Amino acid sequence: MIAGEPCWLSPERCLFWETTSTLIVSDLHFGKTGHFRREGIAIPQAVYQEDLHRLMSQIQYFRPKRIIFTGDLFHSKENSEHALFGRWRASIDAELLLVLGNHDILSVRDYETLGITTHAHSFSDGVFDFVHDPAELKVSNEGRHRICGHLHPGIRLSGTGKQSLRLSCFHSMPDMTILPAFSKFTGLSLIEPQPGDMIFAVLPANPKKGETGSVIRIQ
Repeated sequence: MIAGEPCWLSPERCLFWETTSTLIVSDLHFGKTGHFRREGIAIPQAVYQEDLHRLMSQIQYFRPKRIIFTGDLFHSKENSEHALFGRWRASIDAELLLVLGNHDILSVRDYETLGITTHAHSFSDGVFDFVHDPAELKVSNEGRHRICGHLHPGIRLSGTGKQSLRLSCFHSMPDMTILPAFSKFTGLSLIEPQPGDMIFAVLPANPKKGETGSVIRIQ
């Protein structure tokens, strides 16, 4: 439960708000690999295609009526990967909403062509305020809860020896939940949990061992 609402945390780094049949995703950075290739850095397009496949698998699993992207859906100006996204978008029926992030620099008309409704700073529904950067909406009204992205939260887990593991995570506070970056082609910003915070680490799948991904609460 988040702010009294039934929500599901997915090991694919997204959140499903059951009451409104809404899938909430942040920081996909589509087009980032194409941007790097344009700059002469050899990043295989398979990285981007895997993220699209993961998103489609979540849509098929949850069957949402609506998808809210809390910023940085696209990473840069238009490239070949945006055209691939356009073909992907044509295959789904869900309503798409985007709260613009700092990397979302396409024109409003470009988003409209892709069937995406944009919101400049925030979007509110029910008890939730959706925003990209928490600094864009520093304080929600009493009784409301912010759902944000931008920060790419991660947590470091240490073993009894010197070994440690860095994992993407959901970081939930009394008035705000920060989603992990959906794209695996992003870095992590390690957080310092405070008393009262809830931290849910994302354990990746290990197909070679037949292990699926999972989300575990560690605080």
